Amino acid sequence: MSADAVRRARRKGSKTTGYPVPASQAINELLTALGIDQTLRKFSVLTAWSDMVGEQIARVTVPERIESGVLYVRVTTAPWRAELSMKRLEILQKINRALGADVVKDIRFR
Repeated sequence: MSADAVRRARRKGSKTTGYPVPASQAINELLTALGIDQTLRKFSVLTAWSDMVGEQIARVTVPERIESGVLYVRVTTAPWRAELSMKRLEILQKINRALGADVVKDIRFR
């Protein structure tokens, strides 16, 4: 292995050279290998809802579940449901940006 290749491997982390990789990278690779990364991302939507949508929206909503990429959210009043329905795409983008992947395909406010 050339000196240049060794330097690149040290920066990236490499299984063949034995250099360490960041813990977050190792955990993400493990979750992907176990096939549970998507499930954890879905769970993140429910647990980090207020961080993703903001305090004001979180006060009037409760994320209930995700089925087949559709997030079901309970809303306290009809006017809020109408307002959030108009902002659906914006909220959807915020959620997927926070997750780093297109986990949620649609949102249904109830």
